[in-house]
Amino acid sequence: MEPPARPQSAAGTRRRARDLGIVIGGAAPGPSNAITDVPGVRVGHTTVRRPPDVHSGVTAVVPDTVGPHTPLPAGVFTGNGYGKLIGTTQLTELGTLETPVLLTSTLSAFRVADALVGWMLERPGCDEVQSLNPVVGECNDGFLSDIRTRPVHEEHVRAALDGASGGPVAEGCVGAGTGTVALGFKAGIGTASRTLDLAGRCFTAGVLVQANFGGTLRVLGRTVTPRSTGRDTDGRDTDDGAPVAETGSCMIVVATDAPLDARRLTRVARRAVFALARTGAAYSHGSGDYAVAFGTRPGGGAPVADADLGPLFEAVLDGVEEAVLNSLLAATKVTGPGGRTVPVLPADVLLAALTSPPPPLSPPAPPTA
Repeated sequence: MEPPARPQSAAGTRRRARDLGIVIGGAAPGPSNAITDVPGVRVGHTTVRRPPDVHSGVTAVVPDTVGPHTPLPAGVFTGNGYGKLIGTTQLTELGTLETPVLLTSTLSAFRVADALVGWMLERPGCDEVQSLNPVVGECNDGFLSDIRTRPVHEEHVRAALDGASGGPVAEGCVGAGTGTVALGFKAGIGTASRTLDLAGRCFTAGVLVQANFGGTLRVLGRTVTPRSTGRDTDGRDTDDGAPVAETGSCMIVVATDAPLDARRLTRVARRAVFALARTGAAYSHGSGDYAVAFGTRPGGGAPVADADLGPLFEAVLDGVEEAVLNSLLAATKVTGPGGRTVPVLPADVLLAALTSPPPPLSPPAPPTA
């Protein structure tokens, strides 16, 4: 049995959006600009690689206090439901989260859910538990990984859960993002956070994305395509048969310490999926676009009034947009089965595209007779 891959460090040569001077929105990020800036939220990855055929893994978002006897308020929103978000119906019905949220590869989702149940049943206070609702999302990494081998096993799940930590979060080709592709580029895991004021109280909202969706990348309103960058990681022209732009999925996890009930968290989850449109998402027939939002303070006082949620909605919109961009900028080249590759997003070319004058508008076509 293959030993679990060690979680990757967040450090590396690739830079995040803010390192490049790309700032989205006006609210300030938390200390790590990550979902772990929300108190009591940890993240763990296990990366599973067997080059050239397997590039996959699992990512765990772990709230410290979550459990069947201590559920957290939660909401879920489906932008397009071509996916396997395990646990959706009970989460929607009851508005509560009983387990960590795990992300993985499509055909590994069911093994991951089973492993999560086993891990939860061993937690203190779960000796008599006879019902449990695991929440596991997925994206299809089959272009760069042999998805049919279902390479994510119980030991990988346990390593991600047991190794979950606060602070900076590894991004790009790590955990559930190891083999994912988005907007024509190599993508992966991305995260961001915002601090905000809601009716005179200070809170944090954090997001984490598993980016694997189709469309055409837009950054601060400018379109960036693999062909417009003109090269892959080795400087060669890019024409390597990547998945068509209309396919793919995205899983989004939102956490906040603002006191919100399930209905309000569902409203937050909607904004997370809406935010993908800012990045150029296609929301195609074959996409699975989901967001799960949970609160970490079930007893934190009266819920924030609906009329005061505007800054939180904006923070989530900005955070998801930045997290998607971070997932692209952190990703590195992966060579999959048959030598398949996808271009990475070159930071220097991206900055050049953002600072160059916009192309002139084409004159309207003359009317036809």
